[in-house]
Amino acid sequence: MLTDEYRYKLLQLLEANPQISQRELARALGISLGKVNYCLNALMEKGLVKARNFKNNKNKRAYMYYLTPHGFQEKARVTVRFFRQKVAEYEALRSEIETLRREAAREEARTIGGESELR
Repeated sequence: MLTDEYRYKLLQLLEANPQISQRELARALGISLGKVNYCLNALMEKGLVKARNFKNNKNKRAYMYYLTPHGFQEKARVTVRFFRQKVAEYEALRSEIETLRREAAREEARTIGGESELR
């Protein structure tokens, strides 16, 4: 399954560099070459990306990947979803950090108070 995170990053990379190879995509995304191939095929089947061979290229397996108009629309939608997801994660983490900060302050005060009681 192609998550919003991978869909966002993949569409972003393809838009920025249509000549990027699948191997370079795999390296940039930190996933296997097979998964990149699967993801690209899924995006092409949905009409979000088109692939064309390079002209005058000795390596006939080299492709350029173009976002279709539908691909640009999907990139905008997935960008908003991915942004909202990251903001929610940030807010949850910020809340957890604040809770831990208060708990650590209480423990520190208790420890310092306990040491002074022993003296």
